[in-house]
Amino acid sequence: MSERIEPIPSEARSFQGRRAGLVTRIVSAAIDTGVVALAMVIAYAGICVVLLLFRPRAFDLPTVPWWLAMTVAYVGLTLYLGTAWHSDGRTYGCHVMGLRVTDADGRILGLWTAFARALFYLVFPFGILWVAFSRANQSIQDLVLRTCAVYDWDVRPMPRVGQGASRA
Repeated sequence: MSERIEPIPSEARSFQGRRAGLVTRIVSAAIDTGVVALAMVIAYAGICVVLLLFRPRAFDLPTVPWWLAMTVAYVGLTLYLGTAWHSDGRTYGCHVMGLRVTDADGRILGLWTAFARALFYLVFPFGILWVAFSRANQSIQDLVLRTCAVYDWDVRPMPRVGQGASRA
């Protein structure tokens, strides 16, 4: 007798498809910020290695102006979030926390909506706090762009904009 292995933990099944709460979303955002920060550290280390290889005697750790570091971080986060939300609705932080970002109909975000949401989150990060006051667990960004972050542990691909929202 073989038991069927379910992709969704039994404890999580009652939350499947419900809108995510504030703590889960903040933890997911912190993980995503960490991913981009790690990528920036790795890129900086790579630049240092290249400089060391080409100028070993004159090597000195390069200093990066704070405004350049912040610009790279914002651009990196925008590209990371927008691309992930458009491709399958999940960033790494969403994957870890069992979340998926969808439009109001439960479909993967279109390209412009995904990037608008990413920019909105970075320009107005405190909009996420509205989740604590919203009965529908929506951030300001979700209200304006008609998106939502839902609990979704399902491993099947989501429908794209223009396709039906039914899941087989």
